Amino acid sequence: MTSKSRVVVIGAGLAGVRLARRLAELGMSAVLVGEEEHRPYNRVLLAEVLAGRYSPDVIALPAPADLVRARVTGIDRAARRVNCADGSEIAYDTLVLATGSNPVLPPLRGLFTPEHVLPEGVHAFRTLDDCLGLSKAVRPGIRAVVIGGGLLGVSAARALALRGASVVLAQQSERLMERQLDPAASRLVHRHLLALGVEIHTESRVRDVRCVGGAVRSVEMPDGYALDADLVVLACGVHPRVGLAKDAGLSVHKGVLVDDELRTSDPDIFAVGDCAQHDGEVYGLAAPALEQADVLAEVLAGRAGARYRGTRALTRLTLTGLDLAAFGETVPLPGDDVVQLADATRGTYRKVVVRDDRLVGGVLVGELGTVGALARAWEGAEPLPDDGPLLHLLTNDGGSS
Repeated sequence: MTSKSRVVVIGAGLAGVRLARRLAELGMSAVLVGEEEHRPYNRVLLAEVLAGRYSPDVIALPAPADLVRARVTGIDRAARRVNCADGSEIAYDTLVLATGSNPVLPPLRGLFTPEHVLPEGVHAFRTLDDCLGLSKAVRPGIRAVVIGGGLLGVSAARALALRGASVVLAQQSERLMERQLDPAASRLVHRHLLALGVEIHTESRVRDVRCVGGAVRSVEMPDGYALDADLVVLACGVHPRVGLAKDAGLSVHKGVLVDDELRTSDPDIFAVGDCAQHDGEVYGLAAPALEQADVLAEVLAGRAGARYRGTRALTRLTLTGLDLAAFGETVPLPGDDVVQLADATRGTYRKVVVRDDRLVGGVLVGELGTVGALARAWEGAEPLPDDGPLLHLLTNDGGSS
């Protein structure tokens, strides 16, 4: 690929902006196409905007010079161009899909109006517009129900509680953040939310949204009990945004299938971030998206040997009063070695899982001073040194990052 090739990137989120910046550093340019009216922003920090800690300007990303605001409606692979909703066309030599993901909207009765839009008071929590809509609606004493107890649901419930809302969190699974945390760490998160006044219902699947005059008034629980609600926040996860790729005839499974060069089934089209599926994995996290963008920039610049081999992703949530990190396998298998340190008074918890002298996972809640050293030991997948006991890894804050 030559530096004169016209690179077009669909999506102005973390992955798209990172790719454009890396290409510029390598002497190439890219046209970034984003459909949101806002400046590109860091989606990871939306909960802090909702909590009132940050303004939208604080989470803005440096906007590339070649940023086109348009909604792409189709890809013409034969003509090598993308078609936009406003009738314009953008030609490309190389196309990159960084389309991200869409929120999962659960199959609840009454969730949509006859016009197939969400009723007044019901919000997804995925974009800055979602966040600003919630911020405008929330006020002290307002009754809010958050559906979903994963990372996003916990963040949203905490933010709404800090804004003075009366919050109920409904989680289908038996505990909060079960995909990332072990039971002990999950209990600490549970306790943190309770201290903020959040009412938590686990193993509880909301089955109905009830509206009056097009506005939400309550949600119905499995036992038929109705929870009054002025706001409902849908935090049920995300799924890769692959509609453009499917319509263009690219190979898609859960996400857009890519190889180690992040190349799709069309040699002139690549994919990175939440929409990409590499070696069976769709990560849906910031760290893999950024790593993929870095690798792809080198691929497009013709750097020999540039390959993406997957990301060992660490989940991290750093909020005032609630800091946690989790990586790898947090639940041990028979025969694994486990070291745990817990301080109920301070609300801190640290745990690592070792298998065959290798660190395979860990979880920390409260104090994250050792997370840097632990994450490096895990990412390296090297045998732990005989002179570096696990207790030292858990207590040596000098490895923070």
